[in-house]
Order: sequence, then structure tokens, then C-alpha cells
Amino acid sequence: MAGSAVVVTGLGAVTPLGGDVASTWAALLAGESGIRDEADGLLSGAELPVTIAGSMAVDPADRMPAVRARRLDRSQQAALVAAAEAWADAGSPAADPDRLAVAIGTGIGGVKTLLQQDDVLERDGVRRVSPRTVPMLMPNGAAALVSIEYGARAGVYTPVSACSSGAEAIALGARLIRSGEADVVIAGGTEAAIAPLTIAGFVQAAALSRHKGDPASASRPFAADRTGFVLGEGSAVVVLESAEHAAARGAQVHAVLAGAGIASDAFHITAPAPDGIGQITAIRKALGQAALGPGDVSHVNAHATGTPVGDVAEAGAIAEVFGDGIPVTAPKAALGHLVGAAGAVEALIAILSVEHDTIPPTRNLADTVIDPDIKLDVVTARRDTPQRAVLSNSFGFGGQNVSLIFSKRG
Repeated sequence: MAGSAVVVTGLGAVTPLGGDVASTWAALLAGESGIRDEADGLLSGAELPVTIAGSMAVDPADRMPAVRARRLDRSQQAALVAAAEAWADAGSPAADPDRLAVAIGTGIGGVKTLLQQDDVLERDGVRRVSPRTVPMLMPNGAAALVSIEYGARAGVYTPVSACSSGAEAIALGARLIRSGEADVVIAGGTEAAIAPLTIAGFVQAAALSRHKGDPASASRPFAADRTGFVLGEGSAVVVLESAEHAAARGAQVHAVLAGAGIASDAFHITAPAPDGIGQITAIRKALGQAALGPGDVSHVNAHATGTPVGDVAEAGAIAEVFGDGIPVTAPKAALGHLVGAAGAVEALIAILSVEHDTIPPTRNLADTVIDPDIKLDVVTARRDTPQRAVLSNSFGFGGQNVSLIFSKRG
């Protein structure tokens, strides 16, 4: 139905903190870390100055038959695992296939397959390259596989918007429902790009954390001594429905997707605009669509990756809209940066915050000086306090900015 409110009825995830939603949420609230040294794991055999990463807490290949796992890129495996949990959590709705759509974003796609098959080509020749290479590496593969799994025929969408991809997919899903094109949308993001080449590329771009010592302390958003982000992997998927469709089947509702804002910087391929105009515009668009004022938002789930420039830019944008008193949390301190999946995972966290009236803590700040240029109420210990509405920011290379607002039902 055109103009319908959009509700969230299903949640699914596989992240560095846990193999499902419950374990991820519990670990985040407990202040645990999903970041570890991968020198003998996903980054083995390479001479790299950085070997810490946020690898998935469980191998998604273990959640499906081995023969199927071999035919999928790791990012596709993760998306299917998260989608299965979300669909089950939504009650496996009997949706009309022609009114069911899928939107799964990714920043990079099947890069691990690409690198592995390139090695096969160089080592063993063309006859040993897998005939499944292209379906495994194409960015729309995860979304297409989810659509096949659940019979979705109302469209398959794959936002490829760097670090905002997952959030953009959720915003797109809401737009499809509000426009009357779909009743139900399976939406989210996936990424599995922890590989020597991607690490090397981010190292050369001076984007990764150079923290020495305990890997769990390496991701330090808002800290005065932060030096960059920690690369992570995983997937999160939500089931979105029109309020009417959900009510007709008596579905549970975790939260309402009240507003979404998308804006671009048109400034630089990696750096945020100094005046924060794209971020500010995305936030204000989300507030406008939600018909909320700045004072109606209970806290902000910040994009906050831990880069020196990015954290200050976002803090300035948040302060411009909300002032400096709004509580802010940064889950990447525990999860690392999941690139195309980050916005979806953090949307899920924002939804759970609304549902459980809790602000998760930001790790690695309890005994650390917060950057004096960041004049926000950064939450360093769990706060149990009513959450009417939560804003989740996702900002990506290329100046791509997405803000989502989730609120209480009714």
C-alpha cells in the first residue's frame, strides 16, 4: 500500500561478535570484542604490517551443506545465514512472491573468490579455474541468491556504495514499501573482504589502525590516540514489511523504520567534506521523513570508524544538528568496520536499542582520553534508558551518506 509505515519484523546476523543476533547483542552489551590477530588465519602466508581484523565468530560455511558452501563466496554464505535467521524470526511469512523484494548491499562483492581464482589461473592454468567464478564474485550474487531462496520476484537490488551499502539497501527497501511496489523486503548488507590484498590496499591508504598490543584495543573510535579502522566481515539482514501486511498476519514488530535520508558530498573519493554538508543533509532528511525534531532522538549510533579525520567530521555533523549533549555510541570499537555490511549491522543494533531501551557501550574509551575536538556525550558504559528513536549513520568512500531512524511502534 503506497504511503504505508514500514516496520521491522525479522532480524538476522553473523558478525565478529557472534553467529546470530542474540550472541552479537549480548557480546556488544557486555563490552566484548570481536577483533583478533589473523596472522595464522585469514591473513596467513602474507607479510603484512597489519594482521588484526574482525573475522566472523563462526564460519558461515559450517551452517550449510559442504557442497553448497563450496559453490558460494564467503560473503554470499554470510548473507544466506543472516537471511535465514531474519526470515525465521519474522515467522517465515507467506508473502506474495510478486510483492516480495530483496535488497542486499555490498561494498566489494566476492573479492575472496576473485583473488583465489586468480591464484589458480596463475598457478594451474585456465582449465583449473572454477566455472562458478563469475556467479561467486559478482556483487549482486548475494542478493540474487537470497531472492532465489525465498522466491522473491518483486525485484532484486544491490547497492554498491562502499561503507553505506547495507544502510542504503535498507533505505531502498523502505522506499519500495512506501511506494507500493512491495509488501515485504528482505534487506541488509554483506561483506567478506579480509584478505592480504585488501589489507595491503588500506595500509597504503593509511586507513587502518596502527595500534600495537592487544588486538581488542585496536579499534578506537573517538579516542584521542586513534589511528584508523580495523577491517571486519559479516552480514546483517532485516525483514521489512508494510504496517498493514504485518498487522494482517499478527507479526511481531521490533521497531518502525521511521525515516531514511541519503545525500552525497560531491567533494572527494575518500575524504569527507570539511563542512559536513552531505552528512548533515542525510541526517536532516531522515528527521524530516520521520517527522521528528532533533530533541526526539534518544541517541546516535555513529558511523565512527576510528580514523582521525572521519570521526571529527561526523562529530561536527552530529553537533550541528543535535548540539553536543546527545548520547552517541560507536559499535565499530567492538566489531571493526564491516564495510558494505556495516550499515546493516549497525541498523540492527539501533533496532535492538529501541526494542530493549538500551544504549550499548563504546569499547576502549573507559580509561582513555576522548579527542577534545569531539564534543559529544560518548557512551562508554551501557546505559539502560528509554529509547524513543535512534539515528544510525553510515558514511562511505565517494561521499555517500545514509542516515536511518528507527522508533518505537505506535
